[in-house]
Amino acid sequence: MRKILLISFVLICVSAVAQQRPHYTQYIMNNYIVNPAISGIENYVDLKLSMRKQWVGIDGAPSTFYLTAHGPIGKTDEKQTATSFNMTGENPRGKRYWEEYTAAAPHHGVGLNIMNYKTGYINRFYATASYAYHVGINATTNLAAGFGLGLSGTNIDRSKIELANPFDPAINAATGESNKINPELNAGLWLYSSNYFAGLSAQQIIPSQFILTDTSLGRSTAVPHMFATAGYRFFLNEDITMLPSVMFRYISSMPLYKDINVKFQYQDRFWLGGSYRFEEGFAAMAGLNISNTMNISYSYDINNASYLISSMQRGTHEIVVGFLLNNKYGDMCPRNVW
Repeated sequence: MRKILLISFVLICVSAVAQQRPHYTQYIMNNYIVNPAISGIENYVDLKLSMRKQWVGIDGAPSTFYLTAHGPIGKTDEKQTATSFNMTGENPRGKRYWEEYTAAAPHHGVGLNIMNYKTGYINRFYATASYAYHVGINATTNLAAGFGLGLSGTNIDRSKIELANPFDPAINAATGESNKINPELNAGLWLYSSNYFAGLSAQQIIPSQFILTDTSLGRSTAVPHMFATAGYRFFLNEDITMLPSVMFRYISSMPLYKDINVKFQYQDRFWLGGSYRFEEGFAAMAGLNISNTMNISYSYDINNASYLISSMQRGTHEIVVGFLLNNKYGDMCPRNVW
């Protein structure tokens, strides 16, 4: 028990210094979670719910829940019906489909992002609304720019404090300070076409201090997080595509986080994938497009952290459930975020 409590305390301190925002294994399924420029990129309202349990088996390990929703305003598509590109016996998203891909007409997008991130007795939440504008820069390529504006806050759950006296004056002072609400500003760019995408974004642009205990160790400043990502689509045959991508995350005074992902998709039906985060671990992923109104995906991470932590935890689980609302063209999966 003492070892578990010690690990929990270490996790809390690490969270205060470095992991101020949660990791997402399946950001490739929902890049909107890190880039507001994606707001309104599809022909429908994209609603996603996600639950992530990190380092299962360790008391106080991080857990994350989020809800995102975004959709277009004034977006039109050249398709006249849900089956305009479909021919009997053809993959609806085969080579012919992408050869006829055209850039979307200029349009707006709006969205909402609500997230709760808990580590030990520390709870952080974010709520932002986003806006983006999409414009075609050539016949097959769009550029989108967007921003998110909202609130964030940190609070302490006294009932979870086991390493200190919950009535300690240091904890009491920190509780009053940490319950303050801070402004949240995010911004991003997203370049996308039929066979590639690239994005840049920043979160926590407005620095703010949050206090976990009334000591120097328990004080931390929320600093900007920078993200850069890119991916490319390859056809292995008419039915199977391979989608490799990379993600770089930069936080001041921290090593550069680097992810490599690959996703294999069969038509519009299902996909399998994997991810490697340098010096941190591996993940396996799978997803299913149940219908043109719902999809689901799951990932399992194996972390190669220190022996003390890795010997006590049972991996990380993350599930994402998506809903395609007002899907007037009957798309089975995203056309522009893949």
